[in-house]
Amino acid sequence: MAGKSDGARAAAPGALRDAVRGSVLVPGDEQYEQECAGFQTGDGHRPDVVVAARTPQDVRAAVDHARQHGLPLAVQATGHGLGAPARGGVLVSTRHMTDVRIDPTARTAWIQAGVRAGDLVAQAARHGLAPVNGSAPGVGVVSYALGGGVGLLGREFGYAADHVRRIDIVTADARLRQVTARSDPELFWGLRGGGGGLGVVTGLEIELVPVERIFGGRLVFDGGLVAEEVLRVWQKWTESVPDELTSAVTLLPMPDVPGVPAPLRGRYLAQVHLAFSGSRDEGERLVEPLRDIGSLLVDEVRELPYEECASVFSEPDTPHSYRSANVLLGPEGLSDSALRSVLTAAGPSAEAMCVLSMRHLGGAFSRAPQVPNAVSYRDAGYLLYVLSPVSDPGEDVVRALHERVLAPVGDRALGRSTNFLHGPQDQGTARAAYADEVAARLAHLKAEYDPQGLFRFNLWDTGAGRG
Repeated sequence: MAGKSDGARAAAPGALRDAVRGSVLVPGDEQYEQECAGFQTGDGHRPDVVVAARTPQDVRAAVDHARQHGLPLAVQATGHGLGAPARGGVLVSTRHMTDVRIDPTARTAWIQAGVRAGDLVAQAARHGLAPVNGSAPGVGVVSYALGGGVGLLGREFGYAADHVRRIDIVTADARLRQVTARSDPELFWGLRGGGGGLGVVTGLEIELVPVERIFGGRLVFDGGLVAEEVLRVWQKWTESVPDELTSAVTLLPMPDVPGVPAPLRGRYLAQVHLAFSGSRDEGERLVEPLRDIGSLLVDEVRELPYEECASVFSEPDTPHSYRSANVLLGPEGLSDSALRSVLTAAGPSAEAMCVLSMRHLGGAFSRAPQVPNAVSYRDAGYLLYVLSPVSDPGEDVVRALHERVLAPVGDRALGRSTNFLHGPQDQGTARAAYADEVAARLAHLKAEYDPQGLFRFNLWDTGAGRG
């Protein structure tokens, strides 16, 4: 806002309203708080102006306004993966841009920037198709794909970014572009997996896969008795499973409150999440070694329509404040000593609640797509991830705890996953999301397409890599 008088600032929203079909809001307006709110409640945006966009032209007008007035600009669809919160400037809210068009013959979906995973899953399922979506149905598809996209079917089909065919984006010059591998090969490369910061995506075309049903769900064990055994057996088991099977382990304490099912109340849980696109009989055979572990509290693994895939993780859908950290590990995973150290640091006696998760990668995750993109560290075999709510104790305690949880594997970490970094990050963490050559290319793209640093308040607002 440097160089702008208070009068110019006050007049600007009025001119912007004339150019926007959606709403233009300032602090004190009735819908301002609602449009700023996201799933991550610990870091709400507080912009000077909010554009609740309903069309790509609304987004273009917002970018043009920010460009002309020297204002930084942030973007939010659902607010799950909020990086740096906007303080001043312009916020473009894309949550109202929810059009979905399925082409069952081409096996593609055209989606606008506010579409959530659960909605795309439901519409694709009507045609016997599925997206390469993640575990939470409330996450925005566009932001998930721009960050790479570690999905339920990923070991069979790869990252969500691998399946993006076209991107519509408003760049810092307020130009609405249709970006493909042919039209803008370098920008197309950087947008898919680069995580953002190069413009405001208004929509994209993404490939769908022919999956109607899966054999999957959760096995829930009494982690107070067998947490180490579950993680150790599962990791050994993943060494020989087919690519059609994607799985993860999550460990967390459950509160002793009436809203929690009686068998789980007050227990430390070890959950195995499974999604297998093969036959039920083969799935039953594959899962048998896990069921034999013992202390099994809940067995929800079954054949189910893909439209019910959210039950594989059953993640919470209530907005809350949280922080997370992660590392990508090689195919060797966790050694026995590192496994025990990580479990001890993140267990039920930790000073803050920890949700500890380990996801199996490899398979198609490790294979480069036909059209290359910015996803790094495809040689990773596992993703180790820790998340904690932030209320009491505070953020400093949580961040220090996460450092201790991941410390036993820090020297063997390949890098980080952008999809599992929540909250503002330091330069080192942001930089670790990309291999050296990828970070250099992204920085060059940022300098070319956003030389004034218009697009901020994301992972790279730390000053690392892409701006």
